[in-house]
Amino acid sequence: MSYWSAPEPRRAHLLVVDDNIDELKLLLETLRGTGYRITLAFDAMEGYRRATTLQMDLVLLDVRMGATDGFTACRLLKADPATADIPVIFVSSSATVEERLTGLRAGAVDYILKPFDPAEVVARVEIHLALAERRRSPAARPLEQLPPAEHLVATEGAPGTAMDRALMQAAERLVLADLSRVLPLRELAARVGTHEKRLSRVFKELTNRTVFEFVRHARLLEAQRLLLESAMRIEEIAAAVGFSSAANFATAFREYFDCTPSACRQAGAGRATLTRGQGA
Repeated sequence: MSYWSAPEPRRAHLLVVDDNIDELKLLLETLRGTGYRITLAFDAMEGYRRATTLQMDLVLLDVRMGATDGFTACRLLKADPATADIPVIFVSSSATVEERLTGLRAGAVDYILKPFDPAEVVARVEIHLALAERRRSPAARPLEQLPPAEHLVATEGAPGTAMDRALMQAAERLVLADLSRVLPLRELAARVGTHEKRLSRVFKELTNRTVFEFVRHARLLEAQRLLLESAMRIEEIAAAVGFSSAANFATAFREYFDCTPSACRQAGAGRATLTRGQGA
């Protein structure tokens, strides 16, 4: 007779974040009997903090939750290296197309509308847990690429708390998502769950730049890339990266790179021609 038995497989740990008690009960009843471990949170920031301190496998997240919404919590989760790989599923009555797209752009893997079908919730949770497990498999992992030299965000060894770095990376994603329409500082701070003063301090500590300098640097780097890699007219590039006029863009570009946009493009074309000639 053998006294050894294989250990039970680890049960998946789900975080459920919702401030509506009735809807929370319904969601818990749906998950009852699945065998998952369940942890609860009743507001977005509490959910974010619990996800960073507990070993979560998946987060079910409402959108409308008082002072801080679920979109903000999702952005923070995706910006924090400790939680970036946790699948987030929104379960919400926020049903407009724009709200659903906002959730997916914030990093969620799925969006379930209330009132929901219990079987559908369980099925989607199972699917995304399985996909996450497959991504964690060593065979599925591609070789890691080094970040570009001009990357602006502090790395894990940089100063600042983990929360500061998460705020920084979440703000960076929002800025780089549309350089032509960068949010005002107050709104940018609110979108990542903080206030102007703290976000300004985080930018200065982690990048040694003000928010304005950070945005300007990002815009000019993107403009340089477009000049060298696209056929867009200079006026179009200026608008695409958020300058009010081609003249303002040309002045800022010359001050930053010590050459005009036209000269930069010509120099890039010359190098490309030379390279092609050498390889012929």
